[in-house]
Amino acid sequence: MLKEVFPKVHGCYSSLPVLGPTLDGFAEFLVGEGYPRGPVRHHLRTARRVDDRLKRRGCTAVAEVTRDDLHACAPPGGRSQDDVGAAAMVRLLERYLDHRGLLPPRGAPSAVDRKLDDYATYLRQVRGLASGTIADHRKTAAQFIHHVDKVGNFSALLQVTEPQIEEFVRCNGSRLGRGTMQHIVSRLRSFLRFLAARGEAPTGLDARIDTPRLYRGEQLPRALPWETVLTFLRAIDRSTPIGRRDYAIFLLITTYGLRTSEIVGLRIEDLAWRTSRLCVHQPKSRSPLLLPLTDAVGDSLLAYLRSGRPPSPARQIFLRHRAPAGVLKRTAVSEAFQRWARRSGLKIPFQGPHCLRHSYAVHLLRQGISLKTIGDLLGHRSAESTCVYLRLAVEDLRDVALNLPIAAPQEVQP
Repeated sequence: MLKEVFPKVHGCYSSLPVLGPTLDGFAEFLVGEGYPRGPVRHHLRTARRVDDRLKRRGCTAVAEVTRDDLHACAPPGGRSQDDVGAAAMVRLLERYLDHRGLLPPRGAPSAVDRKLDDYATYLRQVRGLASGTIADHRKTAAQFIHHVDKVGNFSALLQVTEPQIEEFVRCNGSRLGRGTMQHIVSRLRSFLRFLAARGEAPTGLDARIDTPRLYRGEQLPRALPWETVLTFLRAIDRSTPIGRRDYAIFLLITTYGLRTSEIVGLRIEDLAWRTSRLCVHQPKSRSPLLLPLTDAVGDSLLAYLRSGRPPSPARQIFLRHRAPAGVLKRTAVSEAFQRWARRSGLKIPFQGPHCLRHSYAVHLLRQGISLKTIGDLLGHRSAESTCVYLRLAVEDLRDVALNLPIAAPQEVQP
């Protein structure tokens, strides 16, 4: 592979004293990850600088390189272009050497990691939380542990005090909104209850944390006029593979009201072409939702699968189109929405595609669909959740209200 990337000077790379014997395989690894020829050449050029830094640390061969040696070649605080390039190359090189088994195994998990694993098991098995929610809880717990003790000494939680908890909440509150802070406080209370039940923190601390006040209905619903939604879809350029992918994604949202987590979780086997069915796995309710596969959605998915989706063994429908290759993440859907919203020139005041889900709910209401049906399509367990989407559509709600019998007028007594 080195000969193909650098036909004339490939020997300069294969002869590097430390990394030289691995660079040919590293180049193949980068190509397999979906990196174009230009970035592959850039990372290999950076390998020469990394090789020189490894030599300064006393490494003479790849077998002598440790993770600490690799990380020392790319200091995290580096601001220069060389440091940024070295950091990216080191991350990729570490993945490749791990894949080849050329790096020593990672050290045993710390006490904090073991405790966080126990907490995640508790959240999954006892409380039945979804994997994404568990990850958020674990992140907040880890931040709190390192706030109490900078080096992550877990035993410091035995003497945790109310001022320390208040300081943690105050530090987060200075950069986060009230809605997010409610989630942070809720996760912190859960973690403190978990620790107190095991005698690893003082009891009763969870009840002493105040939470930011959010009032029902204080924020306006994030619904767009339906004509704006249709204009947004028409503005997506479907002549490119990325455009075909994004059009299929947003058409799914505006046709079925799917969440981004449900979009990225769609797999090829969820499409039943012969019966025109789409099976959606809902992470929140943990129940499948069977939907009719409309002609428009089917055509958009078929166009992407045939002329847009990169070759991959992954079963997920939607994939990344930029290196590294892999499945799409929820954040990528939000970034795609922001990109097409800017290109459309529409005045869309929202940063995420969830406004399309709100718009879909209001659109169904105006078609005369009942609240129960709308809630079932949106995957809501209670009508209260559905009403959050529709609370200002007063005139539309009047049309779907049940007719009440009118009592006969009573005679006026003399």
